[in-house]
Amino acid sequence: MKQDLTQIQAPIATEMADFEKKFRAFMKSKVKLLDHITSYIVKRKGKQMRPMFVFLTAGVSGGITESTYRGAALIELLHTATLVHDDVVDDANYRRGFFSVNALWKNKIAVLVGDYLLSRGLLLSVDNGDFDLLRIVSHAVREMSEGELLQIAKSRNLDITEEVYYTIIRQKTASLIASCCSVGAATAQGDEALIEKMRLFGEKVGMAFQIKDDLFDYGQDVVGKPVGIDIKEKKLTLPLIYSLNNASWLDKKRIIYLIRNKNEDKKAVNEVISFVKESGGLAYSETIMNNFYQEAMDILNEMPPSDYKSSLAALVTYTIERKK
Repeated sequence: MKQDLTQIQAPIATEMADFEKKFRAFMKSKVKLLDHITSYIVKRKGKQMRPMFVFLTAGVSGGITESTYRGAALIELLHTATLVHDDVVDDANYRRGFFSVNALWKNKIAVLVGDYLLSRGLLLSVDNGDFDLLRIVSHAVREMSEGELLQIAKSRNLDITEEVYYTIIRQKTASLIASCCSVGAATAQGDEALIEKMRLFGEKVGMAFQIKDDLFDYGQDVVGKPVGIDIKEKKLTLPLIYSLNNASWLDKKRIIYLIRNKNEDKKAVNEVISFVKESGGLAYSETIMNNFYQEAMDILNEMPPSDYKSSLAALVTYTIERKK
């Protein structure tokens, strides 16, 4: 039976409540404007899946410690910094249905807030000697930046192969969830082999998570989100890549032309969506997503039974069964 996030969070409910208080304290500043903005960021937090992965993985790997809170905070601080900067780069006015920081306080302040969050995360680790955690998360931030730049470079020529697509989503999305699980294991005093095992587990989850996100662009289960956004942004995702690879030369040329020249035209976008559906692109992508899901579950099944393990398994299932 599918569980909601409240049920999944049950074994770490106390820790998550404590984490929220600690996280607010970690973000504190002596500058009133900065406090006002960081308070706004905290209030519009999402599902808190990243801290959940950290705490549940720590529980599975030996136990939650004080450094688990700092590890979860480090990930949230650095990730939030990248999101604030992303909104400036994308000139985005909304984030999760709320006004973005740059929309309310303009670009200059948004960039400085992102810089503050980044430095706050770095100092949190340095001041507590959490250099192993800093190395894990810094590696993830580097991977995310490289993945984003690779996607931009490849999208210009619309020549993303399936192999390149996997590289992009591994760097852009999976590396962050992998770092959550690595940090969880590291803060539970796990050895290098266990930390690597949980990193790989998180990477598999992240791959499945991103493919699920890409399926939403074709109206698969999604609630309240416009379809065709990726097509309008000329992003080649797995459903489209598979369909193009299996199309005739003429169909491939026609679809590439529509994406390159008619990506703002609703009728053309719908034509691309229909092409993908009729070509089996969605079914193929779901199969690949389920393969990554199963690989993640196989790794998790090697861990001893516990409430943490049960919730972590339910959280993985949630990532590919979610409706938005």
